[in-house]
Amino acid sequence: MFAVREEEAALDIVQDAMLRLSERYGDRAPGELPPLFQRILQNAIRDWFRRQKVRSTWVTLFAALAPGRGEEDDHDPLETLQAAGESNREASPPDQLERSQVFEIIEDEVARLPARQRQAFIMRYWEELDVAQTARAMGCSEGSVKTHCSRAAHALAAALRARGITL
Repeated sequence: MFAVREEEAALDIVQDAMLRLSERYGDRAPGELPPLFQRILQNAIRDWFRRQKVRSTWVTLFAALAPGRGEEDDHDPLETLQAAGESNREASPPDQLERSQVFEIIEDEVARLPARQRQAFIMRYWEELDVAQTARAMGCSEGSVKTHCSRAAHALAAALRARGITL
């Protein structure tokens, strides 16, 4: 079993698992609840680690392409993208040109995603909504959100590699 070492994240995961249990299985006999809760909690933890992995991939990509921002760890990749052209006057003109071209490519590739994939990807990894919130906003199941996000991430990674963008 995985261990979530961030206290706030762990508490959020447990709280979400408890809410799911009560919303979906409140009518079950008390003896059935502990194994159901364990399964819901395990799935929530796996989802959290998957989100962290995918988000880390995209944040790493944006961080590698964007100018340095010091030791700030809690910035939004979109803010980094917007600030890239404005805040770093130290970068050489060729570096600035290359960075702006890469951002344009990323923007183009995100725009080329099918609408549902683009919507799910942006809500999950840029807006940081969880699977349930994204599913409600999109009017679909949580499984559909996961599928859309996975397909979007794979499509973007392949498209960027095909265009020669590597880390």
